[in-house]
Amino acid sequence: MSKKSYILLVSMLMLAGFARAQRKTLFTSRTTEKIAIDGQLTEDSWATAEVATDFIMYNPDNGKPINPAKKTDVKVLYDDDAVYIGAVMFDDEPQLMLKEMTQRDNFGSAEHFGVYLNGFNDGQQDFQFYVSAAGVQMDCVATETNGEDYSWDAIWQSSVKVTDFGWIAEFRIPYAALRFPKEAIQNWGVNFYREFRRDRQQYTWNFINSQIQGTLQQNGVLRGIENIKPPTRLFFIPYSSYYLNTNKEETDHTFKGGLDIKYGISDAFTLDAILIPDFGQTKFDNVELNLGPFEQQFNENRPFFTEGTDLFNKGNLLYSRRIGGSPSTYYVPGSNEVADNPITVDLLNAVKISGRTKSGLGIGILNAITEKTYATVRNIDTDQTREVLVEPLTNFNVVVLDQRFNRNSSVSFVNTNVERNGEFRDANVSAIVYDLNTKANTYNLSGDFKYSYINEYGNLENRDGISSYISLGETAGKFRYNFGANYVSDEYDNNDLGILFENNYHGFFANASYRILNPTKVFNTFQVGANPYFEFNNTTGILQQADFDAYVNSTSRKNDFYSMSFTSRVTETFDFYDPRIPGRYSYLPPSYGLSAFYSSNYNRKWALDINPAFSLTDEKNREAFSIYFGPRYRFSDRFNVILGFSYLRQNNNVGYIDDTYVDDATPYEIYYAKRNRSTYILTGTWKYSVNKDMTFNFNARYYWSYADNREFFTLNDDGYLDPAVYTANQNSNFSTWNMDLNYSWWFAPGSQVSILYRNNSSTFTREIDRDFNTNFSNMFKDNLNHVFSISIRYFIDYNDAKKWF
Repeated sequence: MSKKSYILLVSMLMLAGFARAQRKTLFTSRTTEKIAIDGQLTEDSWATAEVATDFIMYNPDNGKPINPAKKTDVKVLYDDDAVYIGAVMFDDEPQLMLKEMTQRDNFGSAEHFGVYLNGFNDGQQDFQFYVSAAGVQMDCVATETNGEDYSWDAIWQSSVKVTDFGWIAEFRIPYAALRFPKEAIQNWGVNFYREFRRDRQQYTWNFINSQIQGTLQQNGVLRGIENIKPPTRLFFIPYSSYYLNTNKEETDHTFKGGLDIKYGISDAFTLDAILIPDFGQTKFDNVELNLGPFEQQFNENRPFFTEGTDLFNKGNLLYSRRIGGSPSTYYVPGSNEVADNPITVDLLNAVKISGRTKSGLGIGILNAITEKTYATVRNIDTDQTREVLVEPLTNFNVVVLDQRFNRNSSVSFVNTNVERNGEFRDANVSAIVYDLNTKANTYNLSGDFKYSYINEYGNLENRDGISSYISLGETAGKFRYNFGANYVSDEYDNNDLGILFENNYHGFFANASYRILNPTKVFNTFQVGANPYFEFNNTTGILQQADFDAYVNSTSRKNDFYSMSFTSRVTETFDFYDPRIPGRYSYLPPSYGLSAFYSSNYNRKWALDINPAFSLTDEKNREAFSIYFGPRYRFSDRFNVILGFSYLRQNNNVGYIDDTYVDDATPYEIYYAKRNRSTYILTGTWKYSVNKDMTFNFNARYYWSYADNREFFTLNDDGYLDPAVYTANQNSNFSTWNMDLNYSWWFAPGSQVSILYRNNSSTFTREIDRDFNTNFSNMFKDNLNHVFSISIRYFIDYNDAKKWF
């Protein structure tokens, strides 16, 4: 190596280390002017404020300075009530700016600008505020462990103005939307973000090095804020709702009213409470025909249980759909009785307290109470009815203590507890969770230890169990890897407030990946990786998983996404869950699968997602193939349509269909079937934005799946199958339809009117009709349910309300 090359290399390494360690500083100044949030920046205070500029590309060409023709200048002011952000964004091609108008928290295809604020300057939690060139607001709470939570909504003001040189964004963020200590002199973590959507280029003011895991620790510093006080954070959100439900059998009207309360207990902690909750307008669930041994897991769509829940997700012990979900028991009718078993339990109220101290201790407490629930039982002979308790008054509780340190590591204690009145099952689960990173964010050690205790009443014995995993890996640079092991005992059970699919196993895993950190002539991004995993049953030591998966993900220079994945079961294994009887297991042959995914750049008016896949096994004629096709078209910045079609075909799929008790010597005869299964899913959504505060949204989904049993078998003790005679009809033909048409108007900050028309239906039979038109039309004949609802929510800030009196 020549001396010149050596000096150049050393200089580059020094600059890289400097870029990694340096945190830019911006000084703000107090203003006494009234700042009009109009996107103009004409007040005198803006003219004298210090400028944050010289943005650096975060993605895709990490570290590249911004083109001077597209420079961004940001200024910050503050007063006794709020912090103000003014951003002037230059663009040498303003006619190419994308300005799609969406509903709140949807970035869509639009240029946008954002500010990240951390009042404690500890690299642990950012409050992020964005606005698009169309004036749409997005906001979230961001942590390294749980990412960005856009269900969090703050009350703040913004305005944008498109100019002949680019655009201007102006923010007013009240202190009530932030968290900061009670100190005379404030030093906040800060960063500014700009995305050129048409080029998919992302820039930040303080350089974020993509070679290092973690972005929140790479903020700059905002200095100069002095003598401000955290305001009283007390908000009331009363609501009133009306529901009209009708079908061919009955029509009913329901009026509801309630109140949500948000109260800042201190500068760091917030209490959220819902009194008489109303979740009638939440998104419908995508129900499927479930032939497997495990329940279907649904997304949480209720705002209270999605907003600001990053602490409660530590350890993955909380599946909030348990709260107000199905009863823990159901009535089994005798020969002379039939029962009307309820599907859900009513939620009476819920409260959560969460926040983090200056020393980095996060504390979260969630508590919810559900109502007594009864099944209605009718005696066939006497026609008399009675009620049977299937779920008592129940208290659900989660407590989390999460200590963060070194700006990037944490150790947490989590406890979930379910207490049911009377002689019903109680449950308690505790966990220690750790996530440890080196100071330079290059290596990670993570894991957990969980202990569950189930208190059974009656003749059942109490049970306890453990679950644990450990993982070690490198998390920086082009090549990254991790490896580890897990163990779950036979008696471990967190299903009362969490969700658990498998237990009684131990496994070993590894992951390795390689990625480019800067674009090439062909790719903007490129990553390849492999993931082997082996899992063994604890009781028998039999191999129950032996997977090797590999993938390639890339983005072209035109910002089209391409992906290819290979999955395999490299040797025969045995399934300990599908037989439904403890101790029994069934044979699984080696299998191989290949899938591809293409997603064209959504910036174009026409865009397309397509995902073909197929898999096969070592058994003859036992294979599956699927296709997803999703075109989308943006008619204008206000109106777009997205369609989706997917088809899955499984030939000679083998699975459980039934079991019968035989005798004490041979307790159960387990029946399996070879079946052909077809699944069709059609989806359609469209969105029309009248303006940034008013939108119409349409969502529809039709799902049809049927399974035709062709051959029948009995399951032997060794896991293999023998032919059998089985005469019962266990075919499945399931269809479901859901449609929502919603009008939403944010008529004031935090205040909303929502009008919803919904219809839905579902059918299940054992008889299979393969005609698509017949099955689709049956959805709308006799069993269509209609719901019309109006909901009004009004946001009241105590600080404003007290001025009225």
